[in-house]
Formats: sequence, structure tokens, C-alpha cells
Amino acid sequence: MRGAVLLPATLVLLTALAACKKDPPPLPDPPKTVKVITVAPVEIAVANQFPGRLAAYRKAEVRARVAGIVTDRLYQEGQEVRAGSALFKIDPAALQATLEMRKAAFRQAQATLDMNADKARRYGALAKADAISRIDYAEALAVEAQAKAQVEEAKAAQRSAALELSYATVRSPIAGRARRALVTEGALVGQDSATPLTTIEQIDPIYVNFSQPAAVVAQMRKAIRAGELQGLAKQDIPVRLTLGDGSLYPTAGKLIFSDLAIDPATETIAMRAVIPNPKHILLPGGYVRVGLEQALNKSAILIPRDALLRTVDSAKVMVVDADNTVRAVAVTADTLHGDRWLVSAGLNGGEKVIVANVAKIEAGAKVTPQEQSGSGAIAKTEAKTETEAAATKVAHVAQIEGR
Repeated sequence: MRGAVLLPATLVLLTALAACKKDPPPLPDPPKTVKVITVAPVEIAVANQFPGRLAAYRKAEVRARVAGIVTDRLYQEGQEVRAGSALFKIDPAALQATLEMRKAAFRQAQATLDMNADKARRYGALAKADAISRIDYAEALAVEAQAKAQVEEAKAAQRSAALELSYATVRSPIAGRARRALVTEGALVGQDSATPLTTIEQIDPIYVNFSQPAAVVAQMRKAIRAGELQGLAKQDIPVRLTLGDGSLYPTAGKLIFSDLAIDPATETIAMRAVIPNPKHILLPGGYVRVGLEQALNKSAILIPRDALLRTVDSAKVMVVDADNTVRAVAVTADTLHGDRWLVSAGLNGGEKVIVANVAKIEAGAKVTPQEQSGSGAIAKTEAKTETEAAATKVAHVAQIEGR
């Protein structure tokens, strides 16, 4: 009986001891691994975009220079023509008749001159022999001189008639593309005024005209004076076009003109660039966006798009400090440079910025930073590309600061 009593008591004691024993606390989660890049200043070109209109490099309005009936159109509309190519034919009959009249008048004047010259020679011999008076000889010389002048007049009239006859064949004054004809065969042209016939446009190269806000120029001058930017000489400023469909035109042009005055109506400065156009992709009158790289930023901070957290009134990035603690940093990033944000305030270089799943990381959290592969190479490549695009990077105060 005693053994039977002791066994249940032992079981109760063991159960109580087991109940009093606490479970060990759970192990803390290991720090999350986050992708980071170490930001570093790079050199980039400072570019602005402006709306622009394309214009022909050369444009000639072809007009009738003589009156007559158009008998032929000698070109295909839209065709490339050379300087001097025949475009229209005007009936030359009346012009040919005028030329023949001028030739006859010249021959008559020449005959009169020959007669008066012979008379002056004979009077000269008689005057030496005192056979005639000096007055008669002087009159003979005057008549001869008058006849010479009439010959010159007739000769000039003949040349003028020949020139007008040549205008019966209307030729292109420049090389380029001939636009549609403004008259047809049978039309009377040049009767009261020089009738427009067509237009020739040279579009390789081609101009693009645009305006830059004066405020943008003022901001850039200020940044150059402060040493934040380095200006470029006009010949080193590349001009790039974005077409109406959003595609980038493959060939860069160059800036050739910048006005020295501000338009008071628009507060802008007129500019012009010239663009190679060998395939005639660009057409006069077309709308484009003009990208102008006018300066260099030698200490730009660029971050990937995914690294930026933006709200309605602020922007921030998540930075990993030296003790692997996450910290939120307010930044100013209002400009996209390619596929990256240009940070103008908040980062100085050397910070480790989280670039993936940023919204899931809270400030104060402990993390394990892992450098994103290729981030340094990307930054260096981008800097090199921008440097090459900006050419020699000659400092230019005359272009931006001393217009």
C-alpha cells in the first residue's frame, strides 16, 4: 500500500516541476540583406529642352522674270534639282522677235557709226589743208561720237533682249527639292508682276529655330559664376533633336546663332542650330524638341529611379549608416538624367543608398548592405559618355555669361 501511495505523489511532483519550467525566448530575426549603391559625384552635361521648328537651310521662291504663256513644266514635283536646272518653259516667240529687233537696231547704229567715222576722217584731212573750217571738222567729230554712243546703246539693248529671252527658260537658282508647281501649262505669267512658279528648298543640312527662356540663362550664369557648373564654348555645344513621335534623331547638330537681345514679348532669347539631314528625315515646318547641352556639372549625384521615395510635397532616400542602421534622408531630385534622378540637395557622395524594395524598409532597422554589382561601372560609363558628348569642355563665359 505504501508503494501505491508514493507512486502517484511522485507523478504529481514531476508534473508540477515540468509546469514551472519556462520555454527559452525565440531567437531574433537576422538583419535583412538590402541592395545598395555607394553614391559618388560624376561629371554630366547639363541639358535643357525647348520646343523648336525646322526650317530649310536655303529657300528660293522661283518667279517668272518675263511675261508670257507657260508652255512646259520641266521637272517632277518633289524632285531633287541642281542649281541651274530647267523648271518651266515660257513661250519665247515675242522675246525672240524683240531680240531680232535689237540686233537690227545694233546693225543700223553700227552702219551709221561707220559712215560718220569715215566722214570725220575725211574732214580731218581737209581741215589740215584748210579746205574746210575748224567748226565743220568739230561738228563731224561730234556726230561721230554721238554715233559711237548709239552703237553702245544698241549693243546694251541687244544684250538685254538676249537676257530676257534666256529668262523664257526658268531655272532653279539653288540646288534642293522642288516643291509643287503653282501654275500649269497655259497660264499667263509675269504680265503685271513676277508670278510665283514654285519653291526650291535645300534641307541638308537643315535649320532648327528655337527660343531659350531668359530665366534659364540667368540661372545658368549664376551657377557658372558660383563654380557649380562649367560653361561650354558655342562650337562645343551639341544639339540633339527629339522628333514628334518621341524618338531621338540619330545625329547631333551644332549651335550657330544666339541672339544678343531678349524678346520683351516672350522673355526669351532666339537661337538657331544646324542639323545634318542626309536622308531627309527632317522636313521644314516640323515640330521638334531641342536638347541643348550648355554646361558641365562636375559633381553631379545620380541615383536610380527605384531608390527615390516621393510623396506629394517631399522626396527621400533610405541610407545605410556605418553601423548598418537605416536612416531616411530628405533630398531634392526634380530632374531625370537618362534613367536616373539628379540629386541637387541632400546627398554629398559616399552614402550607401538602398536601391531595391525601399518602401519595405523602415528607418532605424538593422540591415546587411550588399553593394549592387556594376553600380560603379555604370556611373563611370555614364560620366564618360556625357563627357565625350560635351566635346572639349572649354569654359565659356562669352556664350552664356557675356552675350
